[in-house]
Amino acid sequence: MPGTGSPSVLRFENVTVAFDGEEVLRDVSFEAFEGESRVILGAAGSGKTVLLKTALGLVRPESGRVLVFGKDLGVMRETQLFEIRSRIGMLFQESALFDSLSIEQNVAYPLLNQKSIHCPPGEVHGRVEQALEFVELGDTLDKFPSELSGGMRRRAAIARAVVTAPPLVLYDSPSAGLDPITAHTIMALLIKERDMAQTTTILVTYRYQDGNLMANFRYNSKQGRLEPARQSAAPLPRTTFMVLREGRLVFEGDQDRLESSSDEYISKFCKHRE
Repeated sequence: MPGTGSPSVLRFENVTVAFDGEEVLRDVSFEAFEGESRVILGAAGSGKTVLLKTALGLVRPESGRVLVFGKDLGVMRETQLFEIRSRIGMLFQESALFDSLSIEQNVAYPLLNQKSIHCPPGEVHGRVEQALEFVELGDTLDKFPSELSGGMRRRAAIARAVVTAPPLVLYDSPSAGLDPITAHTIMALLIKERDMAQTTTILVTYRYQDGNLMANFRYNSKQGRLEPARQSAAPLPRTTFMVLREGRLVFEGDQDRLESSSDEYISKFCKHRE
């Protein structure tokens, strides 16, 4: 199980981030292990997206340390950060696809532009096709983002995030703004990626049902669908919930502890299972 001998993938040590003198992350500490899922909840402006950008090395802390794959981002040059980022998949809010590029070009972008990936040019098209088939968009290679629905654009962005087979994937509000059916489809893809590639998953969301799916469902590759974890003989990867409030980490624990919390703020972000 993660945390019992599994390698550390992402570690924050007393991290504080400030913009124009205003702290947006305050003394945040946690550690995510190989194969673990982390679900990050919190109100708007609580620091969730900043935490992900800090994990990528896009934002530098005022104090504290961020270690990714055991390496301290704070002492790295930009060229060294490129190598670390090549091992991290990132789904940005609202997908962040390049409007002027086709879907194939969007998904191929990290393979072609991250030098440390070392993907031979002759293999790029095949890997892009595989990634798009994974998200059930195999017929969209020649289309442009404007030709796709919001849910399809989100799926294409997931393909771009995982095309390099990264061991760590960060998802920033992947179901935001989508209807319930499409949101469920997106979460099924995230769980599929987690279970088939054994990735460490960091999920920022405002939807508790997303975290519930992550914690209690597995992807059945034979049947091609999600199933309750209790129906699977395979052990379920550990899911840890985190709650941010005004930049502080005010909760870290499993789903049972989250649901039993008497804290009024924390309780706003969970629904009790029946």
